Amino acid sequence: MGSLYDLENGDVLKAIHVVKSEKSTTSPAIDVSPDDRFWILRMFLANVQEVMLGSNLSVLLPVIPLAFVAQCYDFGSPWVFAMSLLGLTPLAERVSFLTEQIAYFTGPTVGGLLNATCGNATELIIALFAIHQRKIHVLKYSLLGSIISNLLLVLGSSLFCGGIAYKEQIFDRKQVDTNSLLLLLGLLCQILPLLIRYGGMEAAESVSGSVLELSRASSIVMLLVYAAYLLFQLKTHSQVFNLHQEEGSNKEVTEEKAVIGFFSAFVWLVIMTVAIAILSESVVGTIEVASDTWRISLSFISIILLPIVGNAAEHAGSVIFAFKNKLDLSLGVAMGSATQISMFLVPFCVIVAWIMGIPMNLDFGLLETGCLAFSILLTVITLQDGSSHYLKGLVLGLAYVIIGACFFVQDIPSNQSNVNDLGIRLFRSSSS
Repeated sequence: MGSLYDLENGDVLKAIHVVKSEKSTTSPAIDVSPDDRFWILRMFLANVQEVMLGSNLSVLLPVIPLAFVAQCYDFGSPWVFAMSLLGLTPLAERVSFLTEQIAYFTGPTVGGLLNATCGNATELIIALFAIHQRKIHVLKYSLLGSIISNLLLVLGSSLFCGGIAYKEQIFDRKQVDTNSLLLLLGLLCQILPLLIRYGGMEAAESVSGSVLELSRASSIVMLLVYAAYLLFQLKTHSQVFNLHQEEGSNKEVTEEKAVIGFFSAFVWLVIMTVAIAILSESVVGTIEVASDTWRISLSFISIILLPIVGNAAEHAGSVIFAFKNKLDLSLGVAMGSATQISMFLVPFCVIVAWIMGIPMNLDFGLLETGCLAFSILLTVITLQDGSSHYLKGLVLGLAYVIIGACFFVQDIPSNQSNVNDLGIRLFRSSSS
């Protein structure tokens, strides 16, 4: 009999015909089993089992209704924030799973575009709510933290675990070089507004206007470069990013198939996205109260905790690939996600804020931009020779711990613009 997703995708008559043909070989009566009347129910239960219980992170799913209850009955902002943050973890992983299922039906090109769009769905939704609530500092911190987390924590854990399982691992540098170029270009677009702010001698209003105009122009260029990157990745040089297909042809070849149908995957993706949107709104709305209540730096929560939740799927997948000696896949997951955030999400948020009349720029702050530059340069130097061992992963992971400790002890006021203005005045007074 045809599988459940065959039934779902419109092959009902064909499946029934197969059932009748199979029965005709064993009995003269051509009849369909009465159980086939309930194929919709059985399909639904099978989909629920695959989507809701198909991951080890499913143990956190009960936290999601608890977050809604805490919000409805006003348990307090810290509780709402904590349970919403935990609830985002399994949802982010399931969105990644559902996009992979849809990619089986849409083909590699459309599937690649879908993964590029939905791979960082949690970060995107949190960013949009932060723009809507005009919490630009939270938005900048979360995007910056996602890039640093992918480069140091996710990639570092993968290199360390792969180095423990194998003495040395070799990977193709072509993919790494491409992502490194884009990350360095994104870093340049963030450093220039910072240099204008701290190096210019104009009035504060003129500096702010120049930084904003440069940021918007740079964002347009970054989006154009990202579009060219997608064309490069999916069309003109797709062989560089599909090395895993050649790896599977040597020893074990397993034909992977979708476990649920296209329509079910799309419906579940919409449901998961709505749930992520609701929880993300709660996280953004209560993050400052939680920071004050717990006496934890807002920068630490935004740069460290939020990205760990958003990158849960990438983290797990990248480590698993490294254990299987498929380091090219691990690098594609970690560096690819960092590239998406740097060259797509960051400029996209600037453009959206521009449309909404909100003056968001690419000036992420001196300390934050310095940590980002250090993370990118350390990653590029680590991967320059095309080989890896556990010590490289350990260094990247410890660098992430140091950066996390830095933001943990840092206490940033909520009004980031006042901090920037104060920094400019102190810098200029010391220079004079």
